[in-house]
Amino acid sequence: MLARLSFLLVSTMLLTSAVLLVAKPAPPAGGLLVVTNQKEHTLLVIDPDNRRELARIVVGVNGHEVMVSKDGRFAYVPIYGNSGVGRPGTDGSTIDVIDLQERKLVATIDLGKPLRPHRAEFGPDGLLYVTAELANAVDVIDPSTRKVLAEIPTGQPESHMLVLSPDGHRGYTANVSAGSVSVLDLAKRNLVTTIPVAKSVQRISISPEGLHIFTHDQNAPRIAVIDTATNKIAEWIALPDPAYASEPTPDGRWLLALGRDASHLHVVDLKSLKVVRSLEVPKASSEILVRPGGEIAYISGTGAGKIAVLDLRSWKMQQPIDLTPGVDGLAWAAAPN
Repeated sequence: MLARLSFLLVSTMLLTSAVLLVAKPAPPAGGLLVVTNQKEHTLLVIDPDNRRELARIVVGVNGHEVMVSKDGRFAYVPIYGNSGVGRPGTDGSTIDVIDLQERKLVATIDLGKPLRPHRAEFGPDGLLYVTAELANAVDVIDPSTRKVLAEIPTGQPESHMLVLSPDGHRGYTANVSAGSVSVLDLAKRNLVTTIPVAKSVQRISISPEGLHIFTHDQNAPRIAVIDTATNKIAEWIALPDPAYASEPTPDGRWLLALGRDASHLHVVDLKSLKVVRSLEVPKASSEILVRPGGEIAYISGTGAGKIAVLDLRSWKMQQPIDLTPGVDGLAWAAAPN
């Protein structure tokens, strides 16, 4: 009898363990969506396929943007401060480093002075390039030592957003109140030239092959198309309303552009430079991320607290990812090999 009871007890324990094992959600195979929430001062780790939050890590005040290392291990959140561009407030001087496997803050990089660091990008050289607004510069950081190696001057105030050429030779900043784009030589670490665009601009994107830069006139409904060979404006894209942000698809065929005030995402055919469709997204959306593979685009709705999900094959909006107001910067963390 005792042996039978023991057998039943062990069998029950094994069955319970098996049920628990099956019930535990598997980590996403394709990767993770990493989102900053500037109102809550957090970094969110999201399972995009199951539309659920996996972790919430407290960071400094305020982190607007995030960049993830190529191996998907670490997220870097520049701590901007509690204000907007050109407005009075605190001046951030650090970058928080989050281990995405351990899902915790593991380090803080001290930039040495108040800079309002904002957008970070990894170059092919493995270095991290971060806009340093108050220094009219881009800081160069070695992620292995977590030290600042150099400061590249942009020659303009409010260098807010940054893109890098695919070959890593050039960097381009959108200088908000100056209404210009600065062209940087990343190897020589100097300013190549400044391209006047408009009275004021917001954000910047680059075509997949690096031939064109896109930045957004904040006083007229148009996007400047800059030829990177000549460093001059080659074309203008007319829009229904002024754009705040844009992102090309990986195949170079389409440019997704967020209306600055209206709750619209405009799809531009980059062959004709014409808007071919407009879709509704959460009002006051701030950033676009195209998932690797080019099949899905994520749009952060800062005011609504939602991440809109667009199927780029059908051009249909999918069920959004419901989070909390303040979601802003987006990055993709590749699944570990």
